[in-house]
Amino acid sequence: QVQLVESGGGSVQTGGSLRLSCAASTYTVGIGYMAWFRQTPGKEREGVALIDSDSNTSVVDSVKGRFTISRADATKTLYLQMNSLKSEDTGTYICAVDRCAIIRFYYNYGVPSGTILDAWGQGTLVTVSS
Repeated sequence: QVQLVESGGGSVQTGGSLRLSCAASTYTVGIGYMAWFRQTPGKEREGVALIDSDSNTSVVDSVKGRFTISRADATKTLYLQMNSLKSEDTGTYICAVDRCAIIRFYYNYGVPSGTILDAWGQGTLVTVSS
């Protein structure tokens, strides 16, 4: 079973940038979908960006033009480049993978507590302050 470890979070000022990484324990070639989700206190986990095995990407409207998702299968790593950060981007960013398109449902509609995918990371905290 693949294991995921995120890194790159931290505290930045409004307008700053961060690059998140998600390292997989196994090769990601063949993993259908990889995604970033965001968790904030009291809210359901929400999708931020998604990429499929053909490197087709999607980001939610609130981060469009500011965030870019990419994957490097040779190094087993998923990335999220975050530019022009806003205070509302604050949260714990969690990467996830799944072989099936079901992850797209959760990316679009939110993740109920206890949802099982092929793998979830533990998350990395991003704090954006003015």
